[in-house]
Amino acid sequence: MAVDTLFTGGRIRTFDPARPWVEALGVTGDKISYAGSAADAPAARRTVQLEGRLLTPGVADTHNHLLLGFDDLAVSLDQVQSLDVVRSRIAEFAETHPELDWICAENALYSVVEGRRPNADDLVGVTDRPVFITTYDQHSVWLNRPALAKLGILNGADIAWGNPEIDSITGEPTGWVTDFYTSAMTIAGLAELQRDIPMYSPDRRYRKITNSLEMAAKVGITTVVEPQVPLAELDLFARAEREGKLTSRTIAAIYHAVGADGEFRSRITEAIRETPQHDRFTLGPVKLYADDVIEPHTAAMLQDYANRPGHRGHPSLEPTEFTKLFVELDRLGYQVHTHATGDWGIQLTLDSIEAAQRANGARDARHGIVHVECLAPEDLPRFQQLGVVAAMQPRHASPDLVAGTWMENVGEARWDRAWRFKSMIDSGARVTFSSDWQVGEMDPLVGLYSAMTRARLDGQDAWTTNERLDLDRALRAYTTGGAEAFHQEDTRGVLREGMLADLVVWSGDLYAMEPAELLAQQADLTIVGGSPIHDARGELGGVAAAALAQDPAGAGQTCAEPHTEHGHSH
Repeated sequence: MAVDTLFTGGRIRTFDPARPWVEALGVTGDKISYAGSAADAPAARRTVQLEGRLLTPGVADTHNHLLLGFDDLAVSLDQVQSLDVVRSRIAEFAETHPELDWICAENALYSVVEGRRPNADDLVGVTDRPVFITTYDQHSVWLNRPALAKLGILNGADIAWGNPEIDSITGEPTGWVTDFYTSAMTIAGLAELQRDIPMYSPDRRYRKITNSLEMAAKVGITTVVEPQVPLAELDLFARAEREGKLTSRTIAAIYHAVGADGEFRSRITEAIRETPQHDRFTLGPVKLYADDVIEPHTAAMLQDYANRPGHRGHPSLEPTEFTKLFVELDRLGYQVHTHATGDWGIQLTLDSIEAAQRANGARDARHGIVHVECLAPEDLPRFQQLGVVAAMQPRHASPDLVAGTWMENVGEARWDRAWRFKSMIDSGARVTFSSDWQVGEMDPLVGLYSAMTRARLDGQDAWTTNERLDLDRALRAYTTGGAEAFHQEDTRGVLREGMLADLVVWSGDLYAMEPAELLAQQADLTIVGGSPIHDARGELGGVAAAALAQDPAGAGQTCAEPHTEHGHSH
């Protein structure tokens, strides 16, 4: 019997232990119907000649903030190192957009002002309108004086989406707001942002989702996990599904504020029960925060920060209460993915998972710890022992992002604890890789390069090189590892007969290249369930034609050029 499409003439990495490499792969309908030798391949209605290129399972980007994306009505401060450039970009944007009441900007670096955090005084004279700037990790906000006045902060008003910093000498607000992202995802925090800050309007948030999904298709991502969706924004994903915009399979994790009560957990259960689950959209785990982030000294560390004696940060919730919450979520049957960057935050999460197993009995929950940036040596084996998934981001380990603030805060004596990819995999732990878009570039080729080199994108300043990975193990973490993290290994992540036909054809044989060469490659063809969502060379007749044949309502979707800028969000 003929298959619909046969891929042959290249390298096909299946990640199937029984048949790691094959010469031909057949797809019929939405599933793989043949994997084997070219000589034994069945007849095909259509044949794609790989011409030496590599075909692999589709990428599962298991931590990708679709909701953050890049805003087309905000100033990009991505990788801007100079306060003068920050000021000039904002001033120019304000001058060319007189219709905007607020000037919003994204992805400012903490180090843009040497030796201290930026403040409102640094923005004096740029514009008379209020300015709202998010940092590259989305955990802090920088405001100018008109914004402080508009929000009432100058007069001592509280805000629900963060904690305004107060100058210890003058008693006045500095213009810096901490604990932004965790607060912004609460019901009250999001409501205030939508009321006051135009960048958080539902329409602009929806555009970020659809733009991010278009980019995901172009870079070979077939499954994407939005790691923290407020209940109030689930309808944005329902809209995307209705409008045929969910090109990649999308898993949404529900954000659980650390202070939320049993009534909120009941609302989560109700939302999961009432939200239609289908092949392109599912509600996945619950997202917790054990701590914040290392850059502003708010991650929880077991010893003092190297450049701030006496200060170790703090967990997001008192440790006993955090463990109690985790045990309750596990008892209710949720899979929990917990943000933890500092070694104390990671240890607290592992302790809580262990407590949940003692209290509720061990099960194959595959609770995840997200980021795992600074890992105490004694906690390394516990991931495998407790069945915990390490959801990590190779690009975070690049000096482009962590030289300076991160490295200085942690201190060189603890650099050997940083992003221990190889050690984790060698220990037998489940590891999945992701972009943390828009912390780093969404393109998994950048992540593969970073995992292999631990260097800047120009190849310079490689560090902690004993944690480098080879291509095969890094690619497995982006594919099979992602499927395993969410109990999907029976349907995707491996190319074998009967599995869903989620796959990507790369522009060359990645295994034949040096790491730096990966940065010049691309995804030529991205297929989800047998249908192309990205077809750079028109090999399957173009995405629109294939979509029309598969689903007339979904035709006409196009994929925008990928945005190559990056920031650092958690």
